[in-house]
Amino acid sequence: MYGCAQRRDSGNLMNWRTMKSLGIGALIVTTAMAGTLVAENHKEYRFNVGPKAGLSVNNPYGSISVKPSTGNTVLINAILHSDKVEVDNNQAGNRVEVQSHLLPGADPETGRVDYEIFAPADASITLHSSTGTLRAEKLHGDVTLEGAGATVDVHDISNAHVHVKTLNGAVTLSNVQEGHVEVDSLSGVVTLDHVTGPLVQVISTSGAINYAGDFGDGGEYRLTSHSGDIEAIVPDNTSADVSASSVKGEVRDDIPLQPKTHSWFDVQAGRTFMGTMGRAAVSSTVVLRSFSGKIHLRKRTAK
Repeated sequence: MYGCAQRRDSGNLMNWRTMKSLGIGALIVTTAMAGTLVAENHKEYRFNVGPKAGLSVNNPYGSISVKPSTGNTVLINAILHSDKVEVDNNQAGNRVEVQSHLLPGADPETGRVDYEIFAPADASITLHSSTGTLRAEKLHGDVTLEGAGATVDVHDISNAHVHVKTLNGAVTLSNVQEGHVEVDSLSGVVTLDHVTGPLVQVISTSGAINYAGDFGDGGEYRLTSHSGDIEAIVPDNTSADVSASSVKGEVRDDIPLQPKTHSWFDVQAGRTFMGTMGRAAVSSTVVLRSFSGKIHLRKRTAK
């Protein structure tokens, strides 16, 4: 009898310990979940603006995406990833300024804010982020994007000034029509897909530059990289005056060019080439330059 009672007491003690352990575990999980919910905070800001408004967003850590809104309204959805960061915002006349304000102890993870913004298509946009993706689409106002390691994605932009400055983040511009485009990159890969306009200029120190498109009509295209490779892929109907040179890199031209009567530099096989493709009367001016990178001009292959 005594042995049975002892076993029952022992079993009850084990059950109590098990339940206590499970209860503590559940409490820990619940607390962690609650902490996660508290850590991620959603904010919404709305501003009424007039035509050709200005919008500036400075975000040390996190992504910024801008799309066109309906009407003269700037709508900002912000996701704060912890209580170590705040969103400061201000409207002065027709200009809206937004700043991610880092609090003591913030780091790239706890100081992160992700912005989704809807602004009038004719607004002038300035975006800055050190690490997150910078994205602008379907706008026709001036667009300036700056970042250190931020990835830049600009597409479906027309009749706008597009300025991009990065250190090592990849830059992709696609379907940018009739734009004044300037890209300055230290080492990130720059990709231009169907980008045309009066001026398209890319300057890179060591990053590769890839261009795909027809160079438009009557524009000026300057692609320069100190040590990165440059590749331009163009369709059969392209009209352009092209010159290319690399001091130490290989230069290849897979497109038969009509030679120029007078060349302003010495044409050397494998180092330089110059000529005209298509109709010279409506051609753009294309200048490809590299110190030690390779340059390749070729036709787009049919799919």
